[in-house]
Amino acid sequence: MAYVVTQSCCADASCVVACPVNCIHPAPGEEGFATAEMLYVDPRACVGCGACATACPVDAIKPAATLTPDERPFVALNADYYDCFPHHDRTPLAPVAPQRRLTRPGPVRVAVVGAGPAGLYAADELLRHPGMSVDVYDRLLTPYGLVRHGVAPDHPHTKRVETLFRAIEEQPGFRYALGVDVGRDVTHADLARRYHAVVHAGGASADRRLGVEGEDLPGSLAATDLVAWYNGHPERQGLPVPLHHERAVVVGNGNVALDVARMLALDPADLERTDVAALPWAALARSRVREVVVLGRRGPADAAFTLPELVGLTALVDAGRLTVRLDTGGDPLPDGLPAYVATLAHRPPSPGARTIVLRFRTTPVRIVGDTTVSGVEVERDGVRETIEAGLVVRAIGYHGRPVPGLPHDPVTGTVTNDGGRVRPGLYVAGWAKRGPSGFIGTNKACAQQTVESLLDDLDDGLPDPTEPADLPPGAVGLAGWRALDGEERRRGQARGRPRAKVVDPDEQRRLARAAAPPRPRRGYPAVRRLLARR
Repeated sequence: MAYVVTQSCCADASCVVACPVNCIHPAPGEEGFATAEMLYVDPRACVGCGACATACPVDAIKPAATLTPDERPFVALNADYYDCFPHHDRTPLAPVAPQRRLTRPGPVRVAVVGAGPAGLYAADELLRHPGMSVDVYDRLLTPYGLVRHGVAPDHPHTKRVETLFRAIEEQPGFRYALGVDVGRDVTHADLARRYHAVVHAGGASADRRLGVEGEDLPGSLAATDLVAWYNGHPERQGLPVPLHHERAVVVGNGNVALDVARMLALDPADLERTDVAALPWAALARSRVREVVVLGRRGPADAAFTLPELVGLTALVDAGRLTVRLDTGGDPLPDGLPAYVATLAHRPPSPGARTIVLRFRTTPVRIVGDTTVSGVEVERDGVRETIEAGLVVRAIGYHGRPVPGLPHDPVTGTVTNDGGRVRPGLYVAGWAKRGPSGFIGTNKACAQQTVESLLDDLDDGLPDPTEPADLPPGAVGLAGWRALDGEERRRGQARGRPRAKVVDPDEQRRLARAAAPPRPRRGYPAVRRLLARR
């Protein structure tokens, strides 16, 4: 029975290494790895052993015979990939590189700044080496970064990567320092004195601007803020989101734009069983938005969203939960587009369903309004018109802010680096390193490269710390996070949801402090005491 990768793929390549017949591509070292939309199982080579499904951290790989109707299109997507990109050079076994070992003696202490996917993958790579300990800092009291505050609530399978993160947290030598703002509560200079090396993995928290008149009017929002709002980010719960008008406009046509459009267009009943934050859900339940127009500057052939995301949107249409219209501006649909996607342009609307309009070749030139947004002026083929709307969301990309003490490239929004090395002893990973690109699993290969640079410098003689690695007072550790996480899950279970997010920082800290103190580890100290009595 062949296995199939579905749209919740995180592309971290755990399945590639697990596959005994090397039938999952693109693999590390191959063209397209970490940039392809997803990974693909070759149905002609798959032996149906299930090793890939066991290794997948997000349950994205399933037997073809067990797929739901919504998932069936991925059978053809997996097969079609190999028609376009054959891999005739596959070897009998997936190669596994030998584990590197440091030549210098331990112990080694490393600080990782940022508890998102990039930071946790970096911690995982470091902890593979004996004598290594890692402290992961984050200014929020909750880890996982954009997995918690960026993945759309109606994509629960993607969030299953948290299972992998929990395994990383349980490794010996791992510590959290949550609720610690590096730069305010502790400086980079402090970390440099306490650790052999520091890895900055803070991500890209700002948004790209449209650069048009009216962009700062109330009702004109960045997708970064709106996504954080409905995902329960503590600093965005007071965001004013006007939902009084029947139409909203999203500028951009990447995956984030589709996420925002779905969240605004779905019936609140469809979101009630997700982990959407309570206050945003209440606002969405009162929303008068019936149509969301998604604007793309170029034609459908240049759309930035991935095909798996469009397949997911098609499934909602099939279920009658949404109506999706394609307005290509006269451009033909690109060759090779699956027929079930192309038929979106011809399907009748679902009675009573809200509508998403994918409108291409349309450029916003001005956001209209006196004191608040009332519409957006757009241009297509030299003709201008105004689309009335009460909310305009720009979703044209993330951008990194400067980090005090680190060199910044204002064009790319990244920390200037060479293979992750800023300078010996200071490193960078994730979006802060490469810019806002790739998927969750892309951070794994990115972290591996950064850690290789760090290990090279350790072997070349990085100096030892001059101070002990004491965590700042008030830092929340793993036990505190486990207590907060457990309470969110308990509250969610009572409401039929995966979790009910606690969004108030004071309540988060109170719940974390209520955690039972960690049990003292028995073992070597006790043995030494016994030996000392002899």
